[in-house]
Amino acid sequence: MPDQDNSVPRGRLRRTVPLAGFAARAAGGRLAAELRERTGDDGAVERFHERTADRYAELLGNYRGVLMKVGQMLSLVDAEALSAAGYTHYQRALGRLQADAPAMEPATVRSILESEFSSPSKYFADFSDEPIAAASIGQVHRAVLRDGRDVAVKIQYPGVAEAIQADLANTEMLASMLRFMTSAIGAVADFRVVAREASARISEEVDYRHEAAMIERFGELYEGHPFIRVPEIVREACTDRVLTMTYLDGMDWAAAQQADQDVKNTWAETILRFGWGNFRHANLLYADPHPGNYRFNRDGTVGFVDFGCVRVLSEEVRRSYVAVVRAAIEGRSQDVRALMVESGWLAADSALTADKLQAWWSDMLHEVIVAPQPATYTADTTTRNVRALFDVRDMDHPLARMNVPEEFVFAGRVQLAISSVLGTLRATLPVRAIVDDADGVAEPVTGLGVLHRDWLRDRGLPSGLGAG
Repeated sequence: MPDQDNSVPRGRLRRTVPLAGFAARAAGGRLAAELRERTGDDGAVERFHERTADRYAELLGNYRGVLMKVGQMLSLVDAEALSAAGYTHYQRALGRLQADAPAMEPATVRSILESEFSSPSKYFADFSDEPIAAASIGQVHRAVLRDGRDVAVKIQYPGVAEAIQADLANTEMLASMLRFMTSAIGAVADFRVVAREASARISEEVDYRHEAAMIERFGELYEGHPFIRVPEIVREACTDRVLTMTYLDGMDWAAAQQADQDVKNTWAETILRFGWGNFRHANLLYADPHPGNYRFNRDGTVGFVDFGCVRVLSEEVRRSYVAVVRAAIEGRSQDVRALMVESGWLAADSALTADKLQAWWSDMLHEVIVAPQPATYTADTTTRNVRALFDVRDMDHPLARMNVPEEFVFAGRVQLAISSVLGTLRATLPVRAIVDDADGVAEPVTGLGVLHRDWLRDRGLPSGLGAG
């Protein structure tokens, strides 16, 4: 691959990606295998993966489009947990995309604001040129409204929406990207369903009016909540390319990891009740539970930001998912299988037995189903989740025999991300009791649980199984 042209000013979208060549390199795993066979040198294979990973990280970092977004998603997969040496290089290289996206120049930011608002000073009394966050689709600045409120202003990179929409027109290209990135794992899954669902969510992410609507929906859901914080949208300062919301203060993820363990445990319960509660008390799946989207406070409250990636579930889908998980928690393996057949996860004549499915769910929800209570989340939690979700190197793996419905594609990502966060916090919680009261089958045993239950009753919201 030729060296990238670095002469393009920051903040300008680059469209120099050789997509045909990118798809051709999806056979990277085969090339590595051939290299090993020809040379007998495992070191050569390692160097192949390392060079390829660096090239693609460079390409994606300069690209700003669907490929970079997918690269960021895949960078969260823990290669060490997979024991996949080749994939480790991709994970590390793509991890740089989380922090290294180049920021727009201040002049470009001001130009966008002027084109969107004509007179930005009509809305903003003060606006910081220095971004506080930068990602694949836009960057965030702090500002102060004319009425004195502190706000966060997300500004979309020029041309990124058009670039992403052009990419999404080719779903097969996205599927090829996924096949390439997992070739080092040896995955055998069909990624067309994943590609379609990822396309839908990414398409919504570039629609800032859609994200504004999702923030309002979550804000309405968590109105008056004792420990979950959601920003408020400033509608008059929102456009297709600019999103303005109230600023949520708090520690970032790096600072939160240095807190006392008791505070970490409180944050962990808050994160669980948010992540699990969205689809138990409403029909929402917050599908971007990256710790960079959390704001941690010493009083145990947690703020949640970035609502571009949200799956709105039908009531039938929501109830079926909760019912499957509930059956697995209670060890009703025959019900687990029957409900998964009913929900479209597998055919009635599938060779997957009830015991095999129960074991798979027990790996996914080990701290809830298997571990003595209270349970402690560790690095082993992430290892089990990653292997259950991604390590499909032989057709005997349950996931390789399933047809995961599109509505559930991001459910695994949510589970993995939340478990990884709690494992990093080394949180110790009565997890089984927390999910039991969330489902409405038991009274809460924690202080946060009592506050949450009282809030649910005051709001007239249902538990996971529908009993308000």
